[in-house]
Amino acid sequence: MPSLPLQRIFAMITRHLFCTAFIAATLAGSTVYAEEVKIPAQPLDARLRAKLPAEILATGEMTAANNGSFPPYTIVTGNQSMAGASADFIKALSEILGVKINLAPVNGLSGLLLGIKSGRYQFSMGPIGDFVDREASVDFIDFVQEYVVFAIPKGNPKGINGLEDTCGSKVAVMAGGSAEKVIRQQSIACTTANKPAVEVQAYADQPTSILAVNAKRADTFFSSHAPLTYFVQQANGTLELTGIGKKNGFDDLYQGAVVQKGSVLGDVILEAVRKLNGNGTYAIIMKKWGLSDNMLKTPGANLAGKLAK
Repeated sequence: MPSLPLQRIFAMITRHLFCTAFIAATLAGSTVYAEEVKIPAQPLDARLRAKLPAEILATGEMTAANNGSFPPYTIVTGNQSMAGASADFIKALSEILGVKINLAPVNGLSGLLLGIKSGRYQFSMGPIGDFVDREASVDFIDFVQEYVVFAIPKGNPKGINGLEDTCGSKVAVMAGGSAEKVIRQQSIACTTANKPAVEVQAYADQPTSILAVNAKRADTFFSSHAPLTYFVQQANGTLELTGIGKKNGFDDLYQGAVVQKGSVLGDVILEAVRKLNGNGTYAIIMKKWGLSDNMLKTPGANLAGKLAK
């Protein structure tokens, strides 16, 4: 695994390349992400605004942490501006609540979750995987149904068709994410069955992880279906998806925004997201970014814990 400075260099290069490819594809009319779709402006909801924590009302601002590019939810450019579905949701929330939402880049998922738990950041739009163990320290406002699959070089040279085929492979994952935990468990299962262990390569963000596959340092990238679909579409035929339709170590997987445990802000964001769902804006945003298959009928709070009961 490269040293951290080298990872950052790779990440900067990859973000530039993917953003350039995204813009070029949009201009050529070949992308499925409809940049021309206009998101309806949201009227201020004075009742919801009044429910915000006092410190947010006093400043008229709050800070949303973001852990790098997670297309098509977050597409971060070199100047740290952000596009994508989550950016559209943040803008809509800002309008509903009448507050300015500042973005704070955070290196690594563990740092993001710790920052929210400690109160350094008010929330993250994510979406971030909702798991019962994470619900012990933060709350989730789930608005996404997700699946975990593999991005591989075209032609699938390693024959990876699911989690069971990863023994002896080099697998890139997001550091601290749920996929890392699953693939490390799979590596133990491999060695227990007298098969070669999985070489797990944990990277700080999505672009660096997919770059490892493109550069043939990793055999595959194990991550959420939606961002991997985006990367494959931008790879000019060099990558493909596999493991689609399989559980790959996961049950029902929900993702969402994250707030401090027990924060009033969680209730406010949930009500605001449900408002967007009710007025049709939620569907417009999700469909705009090719996320129709990831829509929830009704966004909810801490759905992983409720599912486990």
